[in-house]
Order: sequence, then C-alpha cells, then structure tokens
Amino acid sequence: MIHHIVKDKSSRLFIILAGFFIANAVIAEIIGVKIFSLESTLGIEKANFTLLGESGLAFDLSVGVLPWPVVFIMTDIINEYYGVRGVRFLSVLTAGLISFAFFVFYFSISMAPADWWQVSQTDKGVPDMQAAYTQILGQGMNIIIASLTAFLVGQLTDATVFRQIKRFTGERRIWMRATVSTLFSQLIDTVVVSYIYLYFSLGFSFPRVTAIAMVGYTYKFTIAILCTPLIYLIHYLIERYLGRERAASMKQAALGL
Repeated sequence: MIHHIVKDKSSRLFIILAGFFIANAVIAEIIGVKIFSLESTLGIEKANFTLLGESGLAFDLSVGVLPWPVVFIMTDIINEYYGVRGVRFLSVLTAGLISFAFFVFYFSISMAPADWWQVSQTDKGVPDMQAAYTQILGQGMNIIIASLTAFLVGQLTDATVFRQIKRFTGERRIWMRATVSTLFSQLIDTVVVSYIYLYFSLGFSFPRVTAIAMVGYTYKFTIAILCTPLIYLIHYLIERYLGRERAASMKQAALGL
C-alpha cells in the first residue's frame, strides 16, 4: 500500500503541498510572538501616520506574517487540485497540530531548569534562560485561541470563495480566484485575531484595534498581489509534473469536493 501511495503522483503531490502548508502554519504561530518594524528592516523612514484618530502608527507587524504567503499559496493550489475537502482536512489537522505544539511547549516550560543552564548565556546578554524560554514559547492562551479561530475561519472562507469563483470562471483567470479568495480570507483572519486578542483580551480601544487591523491587512493585501506570478509558476510546474490530462481530471473532480 505504501509503495502505491509514494509512487502515485497525485498522492505524492498532496503530501508535498500538505507538508509546506502545515510546516509554515506551525512556524508562523511559533515565531509570531516577535514584532518587527517593516520600515526599519527595509531601511526607510517610519510611516508615522494617523488613522481613525490613532497617531504614530507604522508597519509594526508580527514576524508570523512572513511564512503566511506560503500558506496562502498552498491553500489555493490544494483547493485547485483537491477541492474544499482537501483544504478543510488540512486546516483542521494543522489547527490540531498547532494546539499540540503549544501543549508540548507548556509542558516543557514547566520542567525545572538545571541551575547551570539557567545562567549559561549570561555572557551573551541573557541573564535568565528560563525566563527567556518562557517568554518566547509561552505565548498567552488568549492569543493562541484568537489565532487558531482566525486561522480556521479564514481558511474555510478562502476555500469557499475560491471554489465559487472557479465555478464562474472555469480554468480562466487563476489570478482572480487566487487573489480574491486570499483577500477575503485574510480580511476575516485579521479582523478575528485583532478583535479577539487586542479588543476583548487586552482591552485596546475600538478605533486603535481597527487602525492596527487596517495596517496589518494593507501589508497582507500587498503580499497577496505580489504572490500572483508565483501562483502561475507553481501551476505550470504541477501541470508538467502531473501531465495535462491528469491535472485536468483532478481539477474537474476537485470542483465537486
């Protein structure tokens, strides 16, 4: 059985796409605790603008947004060849794996640190390794719940919008179904995670949360547009790998899933 799965091109492709999908989603959740300045990273002056009465805003983003374009692309590719059920299955599986990962992190944090290890990096500017370890891996439960909720709702929205557009456009306009579905899903993802975490959990004002969400979505909107040529390239490579006839039959079957 395993030999058949490994040799079958469609099965092997699903495993590869699923691997990139899951890996990047889990990585994004783990590294997302760090906030970076997009302007400083690019070496340009901070935007420092005012939006909805909130001044001093800039593109300060979670580094978790960096791997997400891969998740966007994998979602659309999986939907194209394996249907909404394929996306739904991987989304639920990924959410479960992320939850498991944070459970393991919580368990590992609770382990009593060795005395020598706790002070082992003092000369490198880390006086308490246990505190640093806890701070990085021990993200609050509220942000985890907000993030997982946003992830699942966003992914299912992406899959549904993608399929509806494809039913209308057929094989034409890949850019439309890929970009529009991503823009819808990321709008929902950004709104859900922002309001659950920042508004309900941290108590930020409604205008401030809305302004922060709009800044984050602007970045995601831009990245979604820039990723369009990459989606065409991946489609081309998959068509060559599967063969036109098999690829066409898979895409046709995916519409009914």
